[in-house]
Amino acid sequence: MADGDVSAGVLSHPLLSAAGERLLIVAADGGAAKAELLGLRPDVVVGDLDSLAPETLDRLRADGVDISAHPADKDESDTQLAMREALARGASEVVLIGALGGVRLDHTLANLLLLGLPDLAGRRVVLLDGPSSVRVMGLDGSDELVLDGRPGDIVSLLPLSGRVEGVTTSGLHYALNQEPLLQGYSRGLSNVMQIERASIRTGGGRLAVIHTPGQGGGTNDG
Repeated sequence: MADGDVSAGVLSHPLLSAAGERLLIVAADGGAAKAELLGLRPDVVVGDLDSLAPETLDRLRADGVDISAHPADKDESDTQLAMREALARGASEVVLIGALGGVRLDHTLANLLLLGLPDLAGRRVVLLDGPSSVRVMGLDGSDELVLDGRPGDIVSLLPLSGRVEGVTTSGLHYALNQEPLLQGYSRGLSNVMQIERASIRTGGGRLAVIHTPGQGGGTNDG
């Protein structure tokens, strides 16, 4: 849980509702307050703790929450530290909430790029922002992703590396067949699901896949 924008509706996302009591909640600094606003109790708070009042920290400690304090002068953001804490505690799936919005555009971009961390290879990692979900493909070479949704859902494919090779899609209105996508170009923006299950395959490079349900017949011209 990061310290950006969150909505109460995010808790009804299938990825979270399916997890049930298996959730390990790792909060990045001020993300602890955002978690509590959603009615969630953090298991651990990680960061330089400059966004939490001392009385809040004291209350969290008294409630049995682990506090992992780091110096302000550090090479990782609080959100990156929180993700690594989750991995160190054995998480095989990571759902990142509150990573976007807020007052810092640089934090928003940095949090999105965190999905490309090599540490995350082989794990299921999803960033949730309202109804939308973001996944990154290709952390360890070629990759395949299956999306469950409804006809009319919007799916955007945005390269996070200079070039993504061999992109092939099925179930999307604008089909790709072993084609490259280039960073900086918007060809992969706003594709549309035609059926309830779509798939994307890549042959190399990192690709962000953004799935937004319920938008209905969009176009790919941005």
